[in-house]
Amino acid sequence: MSITSALALFAVIWAMIFYLVNPLWQKSQAEDGKITPGTPPGAPAEAHLKFKVLLTTGAAVAVFAAAFAAIECDLISLDRLSIPPRPGG
Repeated sequence: MSITSALALFAVIWAMIFYLVNPLWQKSQAEDGKITPGTPPGAPAEAHLKFKVLLTTGAAVAVFAAAFAAIECDLISLDRLSIPPRPGG
């Protein structure tokens, strides 16, 4: 796997995990009872982004390591994933 492919794979894994982690531990301003003027009541009271980014990065490193090992050990390859041609066509 080239460096470019590895970086692209890591970026995709990181983004997918971040989309899963981002809604966790979120409390809206309406639930908190402190609505900042000019913001919607459903806006987060505190986003906890630093914690979420660190959690996402740790999980992405673990998932990427497993995917990288599977690709490098030929457990996953394009040859195995390709669909065989239809007979007669």
